[in-house]
Amino acid sequence: MYSFVLTNSIKKETRNLAVICQSLAAQIKDPLLQFWLSSPMELFLTNTCRYLVERRWYEQWKEYVVTGDQNSSSFPGQIDNTELFEELDSYHLKERLVENEDFVLIPAEAWCNLLAWYGMVDDQPALERKVVDLPSTVKVEVYPVEIFLCLHSNMENVVTAQFSHTIQKVMMKQFDVVEGAETRLWMKSSDTCCERLRNVHVNVLDSSLSSGMTVIMEMRNEDGTWPSSRPQIMNSVEEQESYRGQPGVCGLTNLGNTCFMNSALQCLSNTPPLTEYFLQSAYLEELNFTNPLGMKGEIAEAYADVIKQMWSGRHYSVVPRLFKTKVGHFASQFLGYQQHDSQELLSFLLDGLHEDLNRVKNKEYIELRDADGRPDQEVAEEAWHNHRRRNNSVIVDTFHGLFKSTLVCPECRKVSVTFDPFCYLSVPLPVSKDRVMEVFFVSLDPVAKPVQMVVADVFNHRFYKIYHADESLSCILDRDDIFVYELSSGSVEEEGDEVVLALYLRERSHYRDSGSGSSSCGTSLFGHPLLMAVPRVQCSRNALYHLFLQRLARYVRPPDPSEEDEDDEELYKIQTNGVSDEEEKGECPPQTNEGQAKRKGYQARRRKLLFSIHSDYTSHSHCQLLSQPYVAIDWDPDMKKKCYNENEAEKYVKHQSMEVPHQQTTVQLQECIELFTTVEILEEENPWYCPICKKHQLATKKLDLWSLPEVLIIHLKRFSYTKYSREKLDIIVDFPLRLVISCLSFTPPSRYDLIAVSNHYGGLRDGHYTSYARNKDNGQWYYFDDNKVTYAREEQIVTNAAYLLFYHRQDKIRQPTLPPPSDSSSSPTQPANVTSHKHGMERATSCVNMETD
Repeated sequence: MYSFVLTNSIKKETRNLAVICQSLAAQIKDPLLQFWLSSPMELFLTNTCRYLVERRWYEQWKEYVVTGDQNSSSFPGQIDNTELFEELDSYHLKERLVENEDFVLIPAEAWCNLLAWYGMVDDQPALERKVVDLPSTVKVEVYPVEIFLCLHSNMENVVTAQFSHTIQKVMMKQFDVVEGAETRLWMKSSDTCCERLRNVHVNVLDSSLSSGMTVIMEMRNEDGTWPSSRPQIMNSVEEQESYRGQPGVCGLTNLGNTCFMNSALQCLSNTPPLTEYFLQSAYLEELNFTNPLGMKGEIAEAYADVIKQMWSGRHYSVVPRLFKTKVGHFASQFLGYQQHDSQELLSFLLDGLHEDLNRVKNKEYIELRDADGRPDQEVAEEAWHNHRRRNNSVIVDTFHGLFKSTLVCPECRKVSVTFDPFCYLSVPLPVSKDRVMEVFFVSLDPVAKPVQMVVADVFNHRFYKIYHADESLSCILDRDDIFVYELSSGSVEEEGDEVVLALYLRERSHYRDSGSGSSSCGTSLFGHPLLMAVPRVQCSRNALYHLFLQRLARYVRPPDPSEEDEDDEELYKIQTNGVSDEEEKGECPPQTNEGQAKRKGYQARRRKLLFSIHSDYTSHSHCQLLSQPYVAIDWDPDMKKKCYNENEAEKYVKHQSMEVPHQQTTVQLQECIELFTTVEILEEENPWYCPICKKHQLATKKLDLWSLPEVLIIHLKRFSYTKYSREKLDIIVDFPLRLVISCLSFTPPSRYDLIAVSNHYGGLRDGHYTSYARNKDNGQWYYFDDNKVTYAREEQIVTNAAYLLFYHRQDKIRQPTLPPPSDSSSSPTQPANVTSHKHGMERATSCVNMETD
């Protein structure tokens, strides 16, 4: 007697049993056993199915097979699994059945033969079970997972199902969901805990579903939202439900310094091939949940939600809060609500979408080869093929092109040619070496020619930095307030008989300490500081006082003696703390009539002091000069109000050079591209290793455009960052709306149409992003400013704020399916947030000059 039974847990290492089974098959005459034993072992180990057969019937059938007598009592009759069912009405399997004691498992092919030979008891179902391929074993699911199914729209209607395969198709069939409808599933393990089942293509075991859990299916609304997470909207629910607008003409709410994100999203939203890919839900079949470089499909899904809401035609404005949260989760630099660069956000988003939608599940290692004299066409095709072997997504299809990179060693003249993919072009702007700066010149004698000058940066009424003569102009930023002070003739460094003092103006303020009840005195800076070259012999307080008074004579007037009153005595005490020069020196005059008269003479002479002098020296009569000495003159508020003319102090005379209008520099986009492709020498921080010289070399490098993508993104590098400075270039780049650009791949010049522009207004510290975009359905240009959308014309698009340019190749452009608005200024159905430009550029300017983020 021979029998072969698969166990519930089959080790993959048992494949060597195939040899034994094939030898047994030659000795056995029973056709079923011969089929069973001669079949390839892989038949029993692959992910097919098994059937449960009641063990009593199976043992009787084995006895019958050995005797071969159909008339004997061992004839098994019809297949009967009655003992395996808990009740015959529901045919529910009994709990805790044990293999080889209560049932045996047979392959599907053997079951079909048994069923054909013997039949089955009426109405009994076949007990089919799936074989699940686990990492170390092959397991038969005798008890499938029992879960509850329901729709989000009708959670009272719960259906119980037992299965081990994927759930989505079963639920769509169970609840008669229209084929093609976009759905998503939620796993509910308790009353308060729900978790998103992102990969709907995995089976029940891989999705960690267990018996007793509930799976909820929801379908996307017509306005692009999901029932479980309806987003915030700018208008009331009633208005949103009744609103029907042009798809894609939808604002994005500024969540707090997120205009950079809104601008990039509007440009991508109006990129036809990418938007149609998401609107047609093609991304659902290409979500890559296993890519270690990706975001488990979450960035792609969050982006798809925003796009479907914007193109539903049901919203004036959408709040991209979930998208912002996802971006901050996977890119910590975008956490919080600080201002960022729209190009940096665009770069992260394109890379994230590519990895989330990469069709390559397992990236193979590819060793790159140098050209070694091979034709460029051959090397380029090899590089592109290798790139697509690891990177294959809608982002690569739409945005990726090829550079040709040529490196030449300066010693051995070795030439290295490689071809590298790119997603966008970052082109530099031609910058003039001449720099226009505005400075304030403080002269000693407006008529005489200045001999010695010092340059200083003034900030908040004090010297932020005093520059040396050999420092570079790159240390000075455009936003700095630069003062140039004329000093006296002569060299301080050589002769040493003069010292340069920094003079600050301070105002005293009196306040009462609430804790002790005593009065205190504080100071605050005002006005512009001064730099003065003072002879060392004149560093006494009295001499400094007259020097300062002479220097401030333009806006400080001595008091009229007739205006002095009895308060001057007290004022003098406040200014000098009631201490005379002699008392400062420790020489108190004797208290005699003659001494009292002398003291009154001192007081009368001191009544005319306008301010008191304080400095960073410790002696009483002369300054002990430190490395950066300063002197402060302190004003009493009443005396300052009486003698200090603030309006006169702020006045200045404009030099004739200030009257010359600043010429706005304009460059052509082609100049920027040519500058991008010019030869350059590698920096010392990034040398190239020459395989001939066997060392790192500062080689010459040249980039050329070999092949261009369907959608070409050009990044204008307006922001300049160096070791000493950060600045923004506001020159106008005259970019065409119809671009013709050539490359080296022996193809005709590529012709592109402009479809979107990301703009940046303002400077580095404060700015605002907006965008222009052309709607793919009606061909109309719109101006997007966060949640505001206005009509625009082509002649308004070229400005000095253009930052990112989006071009679509003409041979790939689909013609608009709708006519443009005939009269946008008088459209009766025009929503409140879409306004027309009745006055051309004036209206565009009014949209730009708004409060920044």
